Amino acid sequence: MAEIKSVKAMQILDSRANPTVKCFVETEDGISSASVPSGASTGTFEALELRDGGKEYGGKSVMKAVSNIEKIIAPKIKGMDVFGLEEIDRLMIGLDGTESKSKLGANAILAVSLAVARAGAKSEGLELFEYLGKKFGNKKFCLPLPMLNIMNGGKHAGFEHDIQEHMISPVKAKSFGEGLRMSVETYMVLKAKLKKKFGSTAIALGDEGGFAPPIESTEERLELMLESAEEAGYGKEIKFALDCAASEFFENGKYRLGKKEFSSGELIDYYADLCGRFPIYSIEDGFAEEDWPAWQEFTKKSGSKIQIVGDDLLVTNPKRISKAVGLKACNALLLKVNQIGSLTESFEAARLAFRSKWNVVISHRSGETCDSFIADLVVGIGAAQCKFGAPARSERAEKYNRLLEIEKALK
Repeated sequence: MAEIKSVKAMQILDSRANPTVKCFVETEDGISSASVPSGASTGTFEALELRDGGKEYGGKSVMKAVSNIEKIIAPKIKGMDVFGLEEIDRLMIGLDGTESKSKLGANAILAVSLAVARAGAKSEGLELFEYLGKKFGNKKFCLPLPMLNIMNGGKHAGFEHDIQEHMISPVKAKSFGEGLRMSVETYMVLKAKLKKKFGSTAIALGDEGGFAPPIESTEERLELMLESAEEAGYGKEIKFALDCAASEFFENGKYRLGKKEFSSGELIDYYADLCGRFPIYSIEDGFAEEDWPAWQEFTKKSGSKIQIVGDDLLVTNPKRISKAVGLKACNALLLKVNQIGSLTESFEAARLAFRSKWNVVISHRSGETCDSFIADLVVGIGAAQCKFGAPARSERAEKYNRLLEIEKALK
C-alpha cells in the first residue's frame, strides 16, 4: 500500500493561454502531478469542463475546479491507497453525482485521476506506460503510428465552414522514430512551399502546430501535402487523414463547406471522391454528432476501405460507443481522456472499442499542456495510433519526444 498523504491543485495556463487545472498527489515516494487539456471544437455530449465565469480570464478561470479538488476531493481520498485508481475514480464520480460531471468538473476529476496514476507508477517503480499497461491488462507494448496535423482549417485556424485538420501518417515506416523523421521532413518541405507561394504569413501556426495558409479549398491543401510528401521522398510511404469536425459546418440539415452546400448523401460522395484522388486512409467526424443515418451509410459504403473515426460522435463515452457499435456507425474510436473525465472510464471506452474490433486513436486537444501523459497512455493500452498535432510547438513536441524515449527504453 502507498498511502495518499496530500492532494493539492493550482490553476495554470494551457497552450491557448486559457486556464486549466494541475493536480499534485503526495505519497511517501514523493509528489506526482498531472495537468488537463481543453478542446476548442467540442462535442455536445462531452463531460463538463468547469469554469468560473465572471471577469477573470474572460470567464475561463478554473478556480472553482481547483477548490473542488482541495476542499471536496482531497479530504475524501487522503489516506487511500494510490494503487486503487478505479476505487478513487469511482469515489470522485460518486461525489459529483451528475452524468456530465458538472458539479465538481471533469477537469477537476481528471486532474486527480491522472496524478493518482502517475503517483502509482512512481510508488511501484515502473515507467508510466508500464503501470498503465498493468492497470489496463496489456502486456504487449508497441509504438503507435502518428497522425500529424500539418494543415489547419476550421476553428483551429479561424475559418468557418471548413474541414478542420489535414494530417499525414507515415504508414510504411519501420519504426516510430523513422516515421517521425519522415513526417518532420515532409512538414518542412511544406513549410518552404507555403512560404514561397503565399509569403511568410502562410507559415503561421494554428492551435495544433499545423500551418494555416490562406487556402479555402481542401483539395488544394491536399495537393500541396501530396507534392510535399513526394518532394521529401515519401510519396508512397505517407498517407493522409482528415478530421472534418462536421458538426461545425452542419446547419439546418445541410453541410456547408466553403460556398457549397451538401446533403448527407452528397457529402458521402464527396468524401469518396477525395479518397479516390488522394491517399486518404482515415476520416474523422465526417458527419454531425447526431446524424446517425449518415454515419451508418458512410461506414456501410467505405468502412472496408478506410478508417472511420468517431470523435464528437462518441466523446469517449461507453454509452455512445455501444450505440455506435450496434448501429455499425464507424470503426474506430478517438479517445480523449478529458471528454469523459477519468482514466477508469477512458479504459472502459478503449476496452469496448477493442472488443468490437475497432481501432483506437489516442488524441490530444487543441488546448494542451506540456504534460506527456497521453504518450504513455497510447503505448500502455496498446492503441496503434496517436494524434498529437504537428511536430512543432513544445506542447506537441513533448509528446513525440516522450514516445522517442519509450521507443529507446523498449529497444
